[in-house]
Amino acid sequence: MAVTFHAEGVDFPAIDKKKVADWIRSVAKEYGKSTGEITYLFCNDEKMLAVNRQFLNHDYYTDIIAFDYSEEDCLSGDIFISTDTVCSNAQLYHTSLQEELHRVIIHGILHFCGMRDDSEQEEKAMREAENRALEKLSFYYLREV
Repeated sequence: MAVTFHAEGVDFPAIDKKKVADWIRSVAKEYGKSTGEITYLFCNDEKMLAVNRQFLNHDYYTDIIAFDYSEEDCLSGDIFISTDTVCSNAQLYHTSLQEELHRVIIHGILHFCGMRDDSEQEEKAMREAENRALEKLSFYYLREV
């Protein structure tokens, strides 16, 4: 099955699609999951707001919206990421754009794996899981492929 990446209305972000897909699969495997069809769509804030309004009845901007179609232990879904908001958040949190982008990319996968971030305790656990995954990402970018 495939992990695919697309961009609509924005420049495609500077990621190595193959390495990021390998990383996503490895993180899913840590949670006892495999990957099915996972599609990422990088877009702007206006597209994200439209998706948020149409499908979730929310009238605000966000960095990520994940639609989970997973069945049992096979992760599948559509993940929308606003590169506008990711860029703003990188500045707000004093981190690099690359780190924030990868954090959001894996955030959706962690949701598909069953993690939540509705409470302060859940949010802390999510951040820790994101940080562990980001540490693992460097392996995929440093190794020879």
